[in-house]
Amino acid sequence: MSNPIIKLHSVNKSFRSSAGSDRLVLDDVDFTLAEGEIVALLGQSGSGKSTLLRIMAGLIAADSGEVSYRGKPIYGPAAGISMVFQSFALFSWLTVQKNVELGLEALGVSPAEQTRRARAAIALIGLEGFEGSLPRELSGGMRQRVGIARALVLEPEVLLMDEAFSALDVMTGEHLRDDILELWQSGKLPTKSLLVVSHNIEEAVMMADRVLIFSSNPGRVRAELPITLSRPRQAKGPEVNKLVDTLYTEMVSPSNNYSQDKNKTLTRASYGLSTATVAEIEGVLERLVDDPFRGTADLPKLAEVSEISDNSFINAADALVLLGLASIHQGDISVTALGQRFEHGNSELRQQIMGQQIITNVPFIINMRQSLEQQSSGNMPFDNLLKVLEFSLNKSDAKRVLDAMLEWARYGNVIEVDFSKRMIYLPDTAQLT
Repeated sequence: MSNPIIKLHSVNKSFRSSAGSDRLVLDDVDFTLAEGEIVALLGQSGSGKSTLLRIMAGLIAADSGEVSYRGKPIYGPAAGISMVFQSFALFSWLTVQKNVELGLEALGVSPAEQTRRARAAIALIGLEGFEGSLPRELSGGMRQRVGIARALVLEPEVLLMDEAFSALDVMTGEHLRDDILELWQSGKLPTKSLLVVSHNIEEAVMMADRVLIFSSNPGRVRAELPITLSRPRQAKGPEVNKLVDTLYTEMVSPSNNYSQDKNKTLTRASYGLSTATVAEIEGVLERLVDDPFRGTADLPKLAEVSEISDNSFINAADALVLLGLASIHQGDISVTALGQRFEHGNSELRQQIMGQQIITNVPFIINMRQSLEQQSSGNMPFDNLLKVLEFSLNKSDAKRVLDAMLEWARYGNVIEVDFSKRMIYLPDTAQLT
């Protein structure tokens, strides 16, 4: 590897959950960002990707391990590292020019130099002529360009991009991505390295020299894919499609569903947790069974026609495998015999199959039901379940997972839910076996 710019060794980070316990977010992370490369970081929501970027930027500190920039420890914001956020994070009352100048002002750069460098960055990112505009007068893509210009005006060696294109519509995001790559290839960007966090698998393949896949709860690098294709790369071309296919397979991997970490604690996947809704699961299964796939599909092609985000598709596909409704082999997803019965069954049969599968394959719901059976009252508050989830998830992700798990269990008639009282109950129907 050429000259390393940022190095992380055995980095750990925990946050205090609302229940008062420490939640391990990053566990023993090793990573090196070298000069002259673009690295993409893929992983599900809540896997710690954004936390990792903030540690690299010096915005938060690691609990343990080593974090260095150009061989020197990072103890706070580093002058050579800039970050672009998913939200545009612009000051609505300041013009484009003033928004871009802010970082320079904080560094004590002279007003004349602020003006010169800000105008150069604005022109570089394609916003020349909009220096006097306010954010509300700009489109979403233009506002994100302002955010990128504000990072580039500091002339950083490293640019960290945290879901920088995800708040934009598809066409705008792709156009901005291509502009950034063109600037990178031309050598006009002041940066020597880019680290891009993304949920978009094709975006990662189009941009990166290496793609890292992060596991969840706790976050750590579990796979790396080098990409040696020359730029510019042909979107939808056979070589890009093959790499996209490989990454989809790695992201939606049944071999990881029951994995354990080195401390023998259950990971998010092994606990059967998901944020996929029943509608998303049924929608992806319906697409898989119908024409043109008729039961077997290339994962990226199925994702493309599913009309949901990559992250939602991966969750839904993973749920199909977990529930035994589909299987994955060499980049293809195939409906199982049980999946065929589910897809062609009436509502009652679907609910019966769902109930049988989750009470067999989803440990969190199994434990939920067993806990209810042990309660003399036969009920339990939502808050008890949230406390369990918040041991390994942040509050927002815990709520999303709980909402999905309650929907699965309610759909399969494993539990009953009273949302007004925020309580769950054993169903009145016959016990599941």
